[in-house]
Amino acid sequence: MSGFGAAIKRLIVGRPVRSDRASGALLSKRIALPVFASDALSSVAYAPDEVLLTLAVAGGAATLISPWIGLAVAVVLVTVVASYRQNVRAYPSGGGDYEVATVNLGKNAGMTVASALLVDYVLTVAVSVSSGALYAASALPFLRGHETQFAVAMIVFIALLNLRGLRESGKVMAVPVYLFMAGVGVTAVVGFIRYATGSLPVVESAHFDVVAQPGFEQGLVGLGGAFLVARAFASGAAALTGVEAISNGVPAFKKPKSRNAAVTLSVLGGIAVTMMLSILVLARLTGVKLVENVNQLRLNGHPVPEDYVQHPVLGQLSHAIFSGYSPMFYFVSIATGLILLLAANTAFNGFPILGSILARDGYLPRQLHTRGDRLVLSNGIIILAAVAATLVVIFDASVTRLIQLYIVGVFISFTLSQAGMVRHWTRILATTPQSVERRRIIRSRLVNGFGFIMTSSVLVIVLVTKFTHGAWLTLLMMAAIFAVMRAISHHYSAVMADVEYRPDEDAPRSLPSRVHAIVLVSRIHKPTMRAIAYARATRPSQLEAVTVAVEPGDSNEMLRLWDKLDMAVPLRVLDSPYREITRPVLQYVKSIRRRSPRDLVVVFIPEYVVAHWWEQLLHNQSALRLKTRLLFVPGVVVASVPWQMTDSATAASSSTSLSGGIATRGDRVRGRQEHQ
Repeated sequence: MSGFGAAIKRLIVGRPVRSDRASGALLSKRIALPVFASDALSSVAYAPDEVLLTLAVAGGAATLISPWIGLAVAVVLVTVVASYRQNVRAYPSGGGDYEVATVNLGKNAGMTVASALLVDYVLTVAVSVSSGALYAASALPFLRGHETQFAVAMIVFIALLNLRGLRESGKVMAVPVYLFMAGVGVTAVVGFIRYATGSLPVVESAHFDVVAQPGFEQGLVGLGGAFLVARAFASGAAALTGVEAISNGVPAFKKPKSRNAAVTLSVLGGIAVTMMLSILVLARLTGVKLVENVNQLRLNGHPVPEDYVQHPVLGQLSHAIFSGYSPMFYFVSIATGLILLLAANTAFNGFPILGSILARDGYLPRQLHTRGDRLVLSNGIIILAAVAATLVVIFDASVTRLIQLYIVGVFISFTLSQAGMVRHWTRILATTPQSVERRRIIRSRLVNGFGFIMTSSVLVIVLVTKFTHGAWLTLLMMAAIFAVMRAISHHYSAVMADVEYRPDEDAPRSLPSRVHAIVLVSRIHKPTMRAIAYARATRPSQLEAVTVAVEPGDSNEMLRLWDKLDMAVPLRVLDSPYREITRPVLQYVKSIRRRSPRDLVVVFIPEYVVAHWWEQLLHNQSALRLKTRLLFVPGVVVASVPWQMTDSATAASSSTSLSGGIATRGDRVRGRQEHQ
């Protein structure tokens, strides 16, 4: 990288961090909560909206059951948190659901969980920034119509922030997360106090009537009503996303890692349940109305204007509760917008860690296991940002469309993880004789068993209610990632089997009978002379220079000059009637291999080493194509001979002495022209 490029990189991501300072990047519970829980906490800002939007299909009366749906979601959330407290203690290595499923249910189950989580992390980023962009556009009118560009810009910003390091991103993310918790907390407390004192006002949308959509005129009765309630519950279950990120991030905690992760999980669960139920209860008390289509809204029996803008539930609540004190309303609005935008940070921590573990196990490219110079898994961060930004562009930053793809993957991982933990405790129970320890294990198995029942039930509801609304696309993405991981695993296994050294095999230790060296010549200049000198220094059995006759006049002139210089190496000219360079060389090398299969052919290629990256585009393209093709020819070695353009003075003096040695020693060997 050039000096300017390196300076820009240092400015963006900071100075490199030594490996022995890795322990300094570990997180306390105070920082770990906003780092790993921002996704789960931010869902409080939009999960109630999705519940009300779904129920409003059956009319305004249907939304009255929203607190009960929130209570059902809260029960599942508490169960999942309790279950994951068992996970982080039993498997603190950071593999999370993937490790639990792989160890206890097999590799296929592990890859299924991994593919589900990878998809869910990508969707977490896409949904979070799209929701934040929508919220920002409602507060800042100049952003309307530019939500997609704003969302993509936020993805880039969060990615760059995470490339600077885990602690650095955690410190930045901590501020909006704690501000959001404070804002929602104050809103809930003031709201319930005003309700208790009889001074709680209604929200702006309370005066509207909601007309049921066709087919739901009877409300929530019958099979259609039950299906709608199930859909509302599935939408509200988005509040559970992000819980699994803590189990994947256990290695990032300070010691004692498992205990700190378990405490953070409990804090997360308590805060998320309290905030979600408070918002849904206050939404009912203040008469919040929220519909998918404003055509459902009526005011005094008349439709509302088409340009009527609906505000999010939390925005309506804070506006009403803090009526007469607008600074608090703006505080809650800004904090909510920030948490929605930055909630993607959870995925930017979970995705690279999971990708690193999968790469270590041979299911993803090895590059994902490598840490960058800031001790972060930079390749995973970049890939996540690129894929999430692509999804945002494809779906035009539409939360309504993206949310339908959401939570399917996370509940698949929840379910398989809980099943794996049940088997884990069962296996340990069979070898544990102590009565006290056995009782503890039995309690743990009961917790995970109940978690399996709950999460599998929710998974069925999610699949049934969301399949035709977009969940099928999530399953298709999971299947594609599963197939890619299996193919990568098979490839790595085949490579390891092919290159494994066995002492009883003589083939890897056998030497070639002779070495046939070839120096490729495009013209007679200093790089060519250096390549010939290096080739001669290897003392091959046979050495020749080879050029391709693209223009007959040029090749004849090269032969004349070669003879004039009295070169000690013969020049062979390969005919190329179609003006190709790669094919004649390739055919000639293969002909040598056919004549002498036990010979080693070494091809020396002179190459320019230029000072700037953009200059590389102007040079060495033919050499690159040749090297690529020759790599697939058995028994052939390609040697690149560099000519550093940035050090021309030193290189020239070195080349002069080398070329002088070539021109003055040995008998004169005349070049000859061969037609292949």
